[in-house]
Amino acid sequence: MNYIIGAFKPACNISVAFSDGKSRKQVALKKENGQTVMVPLFQSQENIAGKISVEPVSGKKVEHNGIKVELLGQIEMYFDRGNFYDFTSLVRELDVPGEIYERKTFPFEFSTVEMPCETYNGINVRLRYVLKVTISRGYAGSIVEYQDFVVRNYSPPPPINNSIKMEVGIEDCLHIEFEYNKSKYHLNDVIIGKIYFLLVRIKIKNMDLEIRRRESTGSGSNTHVETETLAKFELMDGAPVRGESIPLRLFLSPYELTPTYRNINNKFSVKYYLNLVLVDEEDRRYFKQQEITMYRLEETS
Repeated sequence: MNYIIGAFKPACNISVAFSDGKSRKQVALKKENGQTVMVPLFQSQENIAGKISVEPVSGKKVEHNGIKVELLGQIEMYFDRGNFYDFTSLVRELDVPGEIYERKTFPFEFSTVEMPCETYNGINVRLRYVLKVTISRGYAGSIVEYQDFVVRNYSPPPPINNSIKMEVGIEDCLHIEFEYNKSKYHLNDVIIGKIYFLLVRIKIKNMDLEIRRRESTGSGSNTHVETETLAKFELMDGAPVRGESIPLRLFLSPYELTPTYRNINNKFSVKYYLNLVLVDEEDRRYFKQQEITMYRLEETS
């Protein structure tokens, strides 16, 4: 009986250590089971190197047909859970077929790795990077270990960043003009703007500004679109009068934003919108939506 129980235990322990693990920045990553773990942060074109240790359990030997490590960039759609689309796949062979009797350590290195897509955990899709260690064994079944890491890529400030000016109105009832200082914002930016009331003939009760994230996955008839309201900011409570202008200042840093992602590997897109909502005394809603571009600016320490 003990033999049967023992048969299901892994024959060895595998651990992955990054060569600069102690000095490299760690960030939180939410796992599938809901747990949050701290993992190393990388960006595109960096070297990913370290050591992999294989230690047989309690004096057993591990017979194998070879050991390899893969660096994988994968996209998983939640409506197709378990099926990963690999957009990056690199492999290093660590050991030829043989036997391991005691703890053995293998160095590995992937140089200047192209990782143009960022790690992303969305409503219907996730993009992840992993190191996958495989000890190939025939009839006994391969032993596999995964080590996650996060990728974030930084952009310089855009050379051209035009302001947004728009008018919204209902003929002979309402005419307002709004202006935002920029159309492209970094994740810790501040949205500054003004709203002008040029004509007010309906009784407005309140006005809000919302930040919305729209995630679209799939294509054609299989497109899934999810819209989240990430922030709601009250601009005005009470009725405005003609000629009034309301200043706007909205800090983005408290919200969990990502850069705008446009058609990542033909699998998904993430876009951001500013949504201006007006509610009149009869609870009718008037709104105007405007897309903004988000980018990640390198943090200065």
